[in-house]
Amino acid sequence: MRALDATKLYFSRAAEQLGLPERLCRLLTDARREIQVQLPIEMDDGHLATFTGYRVQHNNARGPMKGGLRYHPEVDLDEVRSLAALMTWKTAVVNIPFGGAKGGIAVDVHQMSESELERLTRKFVAKLHEVIGPDTDIPAPDMGTDYRAMAWIMNEYGKFEGFNPACVTGKPVELHGAPGREEATGRGVGILCLKLLSRLGRNPHETRVAIQGFGNVGSHAARFLQLADCIVVAVSDLTGTYFNPKGLDIVELMQHANAHGGTLGDYRGAELLPADDLFGLDVDVLIPAALGGVITSENVHHLKAPIIVEAANSPIWPGADDILTQAGVTVLPDILANAGGVTVSYFEWVQNRQHYRWGLSRVRQELDRVLSGAFEEVWQMASERDISPRTAAYVLGIDRVRRAIELGGIR
Repeated sequence: MRALDATKLYFSRAAEQLGLPERLCRLLTDARREIQVQLPIEMDDGHLATFTGYRVQHNNARGPMKGGLRYHPEVDLDEVRSLAALMTWKTAVVNIPFGGAKGGIAVDVHQMSESELERLTRKFVAKLHEVIGPDTDIPAPDMGTDYRAMAWIMNEYGKFEGFNPACVTGKPVELHGAPGREEATGRGVGILCLKLLSRLGRNPHETRVAIQGFGNVGSHAARFLQLADCIVVAVSDLTGTYFNPKGLDIVELMQHANAHGGTLGDYRGAELLPADDLFGLDVDVLIPAALGGVITSENVHHLKAPIIVEAANSPIWPGADDILTQAGVTVLPDILANAGGVTVSYFEWVQNRQHYRWGLSRVRQELDRVLSGAFEEVWQMASERDISPRTAAYVLGIDRVRRAIELGGIR
């Protein structure tokens, strides 16, 4: 199944709950604008290479469109369409005044030097500067990009449109970024995981957690949950699954990854298992925090965790999701679970517009407030309608966008 098909399926289930007419469904699902650009740059060895970049601007009924920019070899228009729609529903679920967008470039960052990535990023902005900006479409980091790329975007955008740091979020703190933005998605996953455990009557200190993916999101989620007394027994990346039934030393793992190019290879403080073995571990909470589509109808029967928190975008295909729902597994969906990043991006945008910086404690306090409120609304919706948290989150988000469209006078 394609990522876009999965997103449309979840949308249709929520639309049925809301009784939306077909004409409104079409308006809500179709993207406002789709852009594909060719990006020729000179490589360090002097030869010319051309890359393909995408930006899909899905919906702006509730405010400027917002969405990350990912660099990955498998980026294509279908994936970006799906992720842009997810951003529309995600921003609505946490009730921040943004719409949804997404961008990407099909490139392997591990095969590129920093100077090549900078030239590529600046070329992308040069092609798109007229259709992005603080009141239109605001990029942010995603897979394969970080604060460096956001600084390049801000600088290049300023060459065309003048100084305006609110044109992009996820910037370095020293360059008008917000403290706490780097940890925000992982911290949000941790906050919501604890809310869910509380609702299910589980004690954190008795909860065993396994996290697939130990990048920015997975590592910060692991650290937050460990500090909350959860037992993080396993984490994984491309080099394998690192398992310790008594609990891993997350700080040591983070230090090791930082010293070894972002991977856990050669880490000796845990038992090394094949990467895919993480899904079958006997744990209480499974957190997929890497690529989408990793839990399928083929491997879902190996899962033992009664709780899954989707830190990645679309990590569970619909067929597997249906099996998990029927089996009584509680799944906290991506459009709520990983919304911490866009929430703190909103805080950064607000600070840039006001030219006033918040402290880290305020950022964390506001993040907890926004995510806690969204969780309670989704949980109440799921209970009242007797539907899954995923469908409840979609119902909540889609209904807010629908209401904004109707109030704006569009029929």
